[in-house]
Amino acid sequence: MVPTALTQREQGLRAILADPRRFSQHVIGLPLRPYQTEPLTAIVDSALNRRGLTFTVMMSRQAGKNELSAQLEAYLLTLFHRRGGQIVKAAPTFKPQIVNSMLRLQGILETSELTRGRWAPQWGYTIRVGRARILFFSAGPDSQIVGATASLLLEIDEAQDVDEAKYLKDLRPMGASTNVTTVLYGTAWTADTLLEHQRQENLRLEALDGIRRDFVYPWHTVAEANPDYGRFVQAEIDRMGEAHPLVRTQYLLDVLDSTGRFLSETQLAQLRGAHPRLRTPEPNEIYVAGLDLAGADEDDPENALQAIESRRDLTSLTLARVTWVDQLRVKEPNIEIVHQVRWLNVRHRDLFAELVSLLKLWRCTSITVDASGIGAGVASFLVGALGAEKVHPFVFRAVSKSDLGYQLLTTVNSGRLSTYADDGSVESTELWTQARLAKSQLHTNQRLSWQVDERDGHDDALVSAALTVEAAQHSRPRVATGRPVNRTTSAKA
Repeated sequence: MVPTALTQREQGLRAILADPRRFSQHVIGLPLRPYQTEPLTAIVDSALNRRGLTFTVMMSRQAGKNELSAQLEAYLLTLFHRRGGQIVKAAPTFKPQIVNSMLRLQGILETSELTRGRWAPQWGYTIRVGRARILFFSAGPDSQIVGATASLLLEIDEAQDVDEAKYLKDLRPMGASTNVTTVLYGTAWTADTLLEHQRQENLRLEALDGIRRDFVYPWHTVAEANPDYGRFVQAEIDRMGEAHPLVRTQYLLDVLDSTGRFLSETQLAQLRGAHPRLRTPEPNEIYVAGLDLAGADEDDPENALQAIESRRDLTSLTLARVTWVDQLRVKEPNIEIVHQVRWLNVRHRDLFAELVSLLKLWRCTSITVDASGIGAGVASFLVGALGAEKVHPFVFRAVSKSDLGYQLLTTVNSGRLSTYADDGSVESTELWTQARLAKSQLHTNQRLSWQVDERDGHDDALVSAALTVEAAQHSRPRVATGRPVNRTTSAKA
């Protein structure tokens, strides 16, 4: 019997639904790249054959990890829309991470002619296609998510930021009764993350049975399939430097030690300048300043005098000359530290007149001031004396100091920050001592803390130098910006 048109269509659909790669190309219309189809086919094989494998998928940032996940979900929901089944997906936060995942999946379901108009959201965290559905949860430490069952797939997005105890206690058991296939997606961070622990276990199992469970695609692999992506990442590496923690983790996919030196020997060498120290400004030059304020109690001077060994009893002012250079078709500040002044156990109100006089002498076009705690008063005074267009208060919190640290590293790595030639002065010696002693620690959500341990000394000179880099960003309008600095969220580390 000659097949009817309907039968031919059914045969075509069966062929497409039998291969997730064909589904991606012919139904969704957005074919995945080779580095995306490799994990896709392995995950689908495990899910359909009830193998119960756990996969780790690590791709460089913006390489299409989320598109892979959304197409995988759409494929399984379409395949099981009559039989039924349930996917569970979790991410560190509901907003924006889970919300973005839901929107991405909804867009694909509406694009596909097999699901357009046949899917429906439910209860604010569920999407249903026929009898199949996917549940979206926050994997935050305080989320209440026990009780759900994952029969088709269990997905953990940005697994490097998910607490391992939360995963093992609340999420992993969701697939126990169904021997569910599990996927952990993310980028590299530190060796003590859930994602890296599972990667190491997967590599151990691969050596035993030869079944691939770990899929890792750094930026150069992605660039082979997408040259535009390669050009973008190369520009980011040129801008931030290959040693930058975000470059190493998000693009090179290197796993970092959670603690270590803030500035490497290479970075210290890049910071070392040859220009002489200036005691007074030179004409026709642009100067900026960073002011790190002592934290001693101004209303208790006797206690302040007893706190000479405390980390926050010094006020430090850094002055720098700024010129503007073209870097990757963007105007970026080149910053040369030319002078530093430090005050030990001097009350803030006793510094007002001297500070204003110094900043006026140097004709500073931009001053970033530590406005944390009692420093807010000094910042307010300087705004009143010099103008809000010049003085920029900076509130130190965990996130804002992290961003300040990343900005400092970017500027050092790109060769745009240098300090005056070591003149043997107390100020020069102290800056280099602090730069060598400073330690950094990496936390979840790519947060970076950095400081000199109180037992080793102070970090006022280094912090004021970082504030000077921030001041340079305000010294004139920029054509484009790098990593934004959040000055008002999360406590000074």
